[in-house]
Amino acid sequence: MVAVIHAGSSLRSALKYNERKVTEGVATLLDAGYFLQSAKQLSFQSKLSRLASRNALNGRVKVNTLHVSLNFSPDEKLSSDKLKAIAGSYLAKIGFQNQPYLLYEHHDSGHPHVHLVTTTIRADGSAINLHNIGRNQSEKARKALEKEYGLMPAQRQNPVKTELKPVDLKAVRYGEAETKKAIGIVLQSVIPSYHYSSLAELNAVLGQYNVTAEAGSQDSRIYKHRGLVYRVLDKDGAKTGVPVKASAFYFKPTLKALEKRFAAAEPERCRQKSRVKNAVDLALLNQTHSLESLGRALAKKGVRLVERKSGKGLVYGLTYIDMQTKCVYNGSYLGKNYSAKAVQERCQLKPEREKKVPESAPKSKQKYPHEPVVTAGFSKPVDQGLTDSPTGSTADKNLWEALMLPVSDPGYVPWQLRRKRKKKRKAAR
Repeated sequence: MVAVIHAGSSLRSALKYNERKVTEGVATLLDAGYFLQSAKQLSFQSKLSRLASRNALNGRVKVNTLHVSLNFSPDEKLSSDKLKAIAGSYLAKIGFQNQPYLLYEHHDSGHPHVHLVTTTIRADGSAINLHNIGRNQSEKARKALEKEYGLMPAQRQNPVKTELKPVDLKAVRYGEAETKKAIGIVLQSVIPSYHYSSLAELNAVLGQYNVTAEAGSQDSRIYKHRGLVYRVLDKDGAKTGVPVKASAFYFKPTLKALEKRFAAAEPERCRQKSRVKNAVDLALLNQTHSLESLGRALAKKGVRLVERKSGKGLVYGLTYIDMQTKCVYNGSYLGKNYSAKAVQERCQLKPEREKKVPESAPKSKQKYPHEPVVTAGFSKPVDQGLTDSPTGSTADKNLWEALMLPVSDPGYVPWQLRRKRKKKRKAAR
């Protein structure tokens, strides 16, 4: 069993998320714990009122809603009664005994799982401490329930890796509800998984799945109120369909929430950036002559190259997505050599070959025939038979004699001849 905990401040959003699943026919309300009516008799308003009245007992607490999903192995067949028992026992073990809750069974994935919505405010108005609840109380409860109900331990489960696919444009044609659902699937997978420090870097990843985040222009109402909307992109990268506000999602992928992630991601990005830089440098050493070929070479190393283009199709920026470390970098962050302009110039440069001196090049004037010959691009001594003895050709002898002549150094005085200067005595007054 795997437990995933989301603590938030919007009870209505968590409730609406599950109720919408029920309306769509992909979820069922199994139980309403500590409610005055049975689950079948409850309306949306009565569910909301019961939990909201408990939250109203302590207005100082901002994080007053707990939304938990309990996930089981695809091989396990669990009845509704057993799911109710597991959910009730789980809440009691993490300190939520006697708390009103709603239990939903979802049928929209390849494994059985349930969602729990409850409040963190007790009947006396005190708040349940959520600090490290996932690592401490939830982990202990999970292990105890696995033994008690014979569930497959989380460590032994083979996680089913479902590839995240780009948003299907059919969702746009079916209206806002389907658009929001499609965008939400991408956001929930991308936002917590990658390390990025700006909206542009996040959009480089979202763009791979036909989604983009938009803060609006400086004169827009969205920008002035620090809002954020998400849009679907078509195959040409143009925005299509209705925009969906960040606040409309129950997990609140707002600009304020993203900015916290920007700051938290910096240590990991700084630690991992050398991997991307090395991958780019090695790819360019292998005679890469275009951004397309560079992108293909980087893809083999697990790095995606995303080009940012102007309206005229000119590349004005590059973003590198390391699929192994999940770190995202604008080229300028890695250094000048990794910006769009520098990389394009490096792509066009060919490996330097040894250049021959043209026959028409002027001969250098040499004082001695054995002086090193300086060529274009190389400085290499020319071996013309110089030996270490005074025997040999006349030119060799002349050079040897010139090298053996003593050279005077007026600044040098042997230490034996150095004498300390006597200090002059001051005349007595």
